[in-house]
Parts: sequence; C-alpha cells; structure tokens
Amino acid sequence: MHIPVLTTEVLEWLRVRPEGVYVDATVGGGGHSRALLEKLTTGRLIGFDKDGLAIESARELLWEYRQKLTLVNDDFAGLLGHLRQLEISGVDGIVADLGLSQMQIDSPERGFSFRSEGPLDMRMDTRQRLTASEIVNHFDQRELADLIYQYGEERRSLRIARAIVRARPIRNTVQLAQLVEACLGGRRSFSGRTSRLRGSRGVAPRTIKRHIHPATQTFQALRIAVNSELGSLTALLNDAPSCLNPGGRLVVISFHSLEDRIVKRQFQQWDRDGLMRNLTAHVVTPGEAELQLNPRSRSARLRAAERLPGNAD
Repeated sequence: MHIPVLTTEVLEWLRVRPEGVYVDATVGGGGHSRALLEKLTTGRLIGFDKDGLAIESARELLWEYRQKLTLVNDDFAGLLGHLRQLEISGVDGIVADLGLSQMQIDSPERGFSFRSEGPLDMRMDTRQRLTASEIVNHFDQRELADLIYQYGEERRSLRIARAIVRARPIRNTVQLAQLVEACLGGRRSFSGRTSRLRGSRGVAPRTIKRHIHPATQTFQALRIAVNSELGSLTALLNDAPSCLNPGGRLVVISFHSLEDRIVKRQFQQWDRDGLMRNLTAHVVTPGEAELQLNPRSRSARLRAAERLPGNAD
C-alpha cells in the first residue's frame, strides 16, 4: 500500500485555495493528488507522471474527481509546455514528490528493488530505450565507476565497477545486489538525522541508527541515470517561476542529498534574486507520528518557495 509522505505539510505549505489551479508533478500512487482534490471545489488539478502505469492507476483511483482532474503521461521536465498546451497561463501551486511510488518498488518486473528477483530495468517511462541492464552490461568500467560515484555517492565505486565488468553478463536485480554485497561486505550502519518531538521543549535529540544494504547506493545511481532524474529536476526548477502565479508556491520533497542539494541551492538563489521567497530556511522532515506509521518516510525532506511579483521569464 502506498502511503504519501508529509501530506499535511504539503497542504499547509501550498496554502491550498478551493478555487485554485494546482499541479502534482509526480502523481505516483495518487496520495498527494487525492489530498489536493479533496480541498478543491471549483479548482483544478493537473497531474503528471512519466510512468504510464501510474497514470492508469491514478485515473481509476481518482475517478470520482475526474471533473477537476487532468492527467498527463509525461516527465515533469515538460511542465511549462504542457500548461501552455492546456491554455493555463499560471498555477497557484506545484508539488513534486521525488520518491518512488510503492507500486514501483513492489513490482519485481520493474527492477527498482533487489528484494525480489527482477530484470535490470528501472525505467519509469517504459517507452524509453535505456535500461539499467544496458548500463550494467555495456558501459565501460570508468563510465560505470563515475556514474556510481556521482549519483550514488559511493566512495568505492571503482571496486564495484571492476567487479561488475568481471561478472558480466549480469541478468537480474538479485544477482547484481549479491555481487555488490560480496564486493563491499555486509550491511553498513549509518547515523540518520537528528529527530526531536514536534512542539516539545527540552526534549533531547534522538539520532536514528539504520542499516542499509551495500547495494543501495549503486541501485540509486543506476535509477537516477536511467531516468535522467537530476536533469528533470533541474528543468522543473528552471521553469517553475514561469509556471506560477504571483503568490503561487512550489513544494519539493526529496529523498537523498543530491536532490535536496539542488533544491536548496536553487531556492536560496531565487531568494537572493528576489524571484521566489524561500519559505523553509530549515528543511521540513516527518514528525515522530509519521515515522511510526511509515518508517520509509524517514528520508523525506520538504522545501517550499513562493513566487514573488515581477518578471519570471
């Protein structure tokens, strides 16, 4: 079951108006879309997802709201062009949840997870040609090492790339995960973010310890590369001010430091330029109640910005 993260916070930071026009840039499991649609009366929601299966699922799940919902099966990098095609000059809010949907994770045939054996696919848009198998089995060792280092922030990327090249062909997700685990050793322990109960004073911070599989960062790198995720995020941020009405807000939820760093720096630059006001000087993270309900939300980081009056072109 897909549980959307930081839903209450998304609605609060978007400051949803019942008559407004909003964009869910990543419909996924439809959780944020449903929450937005429930707030709209005469308003409208435009939902994007480059995963055709996610669009089909959302069409069914959100059928009762069809009169005020438009779904677009495309990458949010093309948001501005699609809004123009729909003759929408500006929207009042955009939310982009950059995480994988539970449907993608739980489908072995998609190849996003190594919990179950599946093909090395990892395509969000199954219409595209590049797959994880192409990268794993055909990129040269240096290209592979650089990719894993850059997108997975994996310091031992050269060792992993060397092991992959020697073991080719690699057929499935489990084979790749086992190869990386054998190459790097057992699970690694990481100290997570410091957590504090919301609304409490004098409560000692709590550091969250967690263990991740050694292949996690390699799989992250491959997924980012296959789907051009950082390029799409940069394109969205480049176009967002032109898509928003004055006073409109952009909310982005990221799940790893590469994404969050791009968003943070862009929001700060907008603030300095007087184009968008950075609303979140400090990143917003899930509270204790949400972490208990949905432990997978632990990596979520929300940032928000508001379009200021002036030229956004």
